[in-house]
Amino acid sequence: MENDRWLLPEGIEELLPPRAAQLEATLRRLLDQFNSWGYELVMPPFIEYLESLLIGTSNDLDLHTFKLTDQLTGRLMGVRSDMTPQVARIDAHLLKREEPTRLCYMGTTLNTVPKTHGGSRTPMQVGAELYGHAGVESDIEVLRLMVATLQLAGLNRITLDLGHVGIFRGLAAAAGLSPQLEAELFEALQRKSKPDIAELLADAALAEPYDSIFARLAELHGDESVLESAATLLAGAGEAVAGALENLRQIAVAIRGIEGLEVHFDLAELRGYHYHSGVVFSAFVAEEGQAIAQGGRYDDIGRVFGRARPATGFSTDLRKVLSLVAATTPEVRGIFVPCGDEAALVCAMQTLRQAGERVIQALPGQVGGASEMGCDRELQRLNGTWQPVTVNK
Repeated sequence: MENDRWLLPEGIEELLPPRAAQLEATLRRLLDQFNSWGYELVMPPFIEYLESLLIGTSNDLDLHTFKLTDQLTGRLMGVRSDMTPQVARIDAHLLKREEPTRLCYMGTTLNTVPKTHGGSRTPMQVGAELYGHAGVESDIEVLRLMVATLQLAGLNRITLDLGHVGIFRGLAAAAGLSPQLEAELFEALQRKSKPDIAELLADAALAEPYDSIFARLAELHGDESVLESAATLLAGAGEAVAGALENLRQIAVAIRGIEGLEVHFDLAELRGYHYHSGVVFSAFVAEEGQAIAQGGRYDDIGRVFGRARPATGFSTDLRKVLSLVAATTPEVRGIFVPCGDEAALVCAMQTLRQAGERVIQALPGQVGGASEMGCDRELQRLNGTWQPVTVNK
């Protein structure tokens, strides 16, 4: 076992140079971008009481959360596996603003098991949330910001999958589905299993037009023309369904001109059905079968923290995103400085560092010179002063 001490647990990774530098540089650019859109940075704790963490984006969030006992209070604590509930707590309980609030976040999360096959257990979650506005305009803003985030990270061809949980929810209410039938139809639609859907509908003996509508709902996916087909099929299904379709139509018009974005609609997409309250969306790229970013509207998330506000947002795993982007080779820049602590040399190093230069001083007896230390210049004494001189390669 002593020879295996360098091994990491499955699904736990570390980043080496230059990939770590690439991730850090991308984080800095994303922070600047979020700020330019008006999103304020928050830094939730890595660990907190368990009940606050389990207000999350999926039913199995509890299974993904590492738990431990707080030695100070005896209460159960959890290590965050999703930062979205933490940001909702900050908006609802700490900020307590009446005006729309834009918050962004970035940090490592920890999962007991990967959320996708072969995935990481330590995703670098980056995201943005917009609280306090219920209109489609905030959904459009968040969608645009998600696409801009992925493009800034280096992904140029993105497919956006759009759905709206209000369609199925509105149909279930209008058709008077029992909770059991609603749950069973939900599962079948998620799998797009037409035989199972047909069997459930045959047993339920729903009145028209709902029998036909549920039977065809799994077929309503494709480009923007799907919305026209849906408008015909779902005519008369109620205001909630009509409102959901209109919401999708307005989003489609607003994002139509984004370069490098292909939009796909799936009206049976019910991811986060018990959590989301409106539009849901996922971003895909050709190189990866799983979604690389997800989001949507979830207006009730703040209720458990004492203040429900309209909310919409997205998140992505920056580690995963950058794994799909070619690693960058950092430019060789720096000034190599000889050993010594004379006042003039120390002053010269300080001046160069204050000017933004990367300065590396040699250590006594070390192996390697300027080139080996990643420097393109070295500090030499010329005419009585210390000056950087270009290194011959």
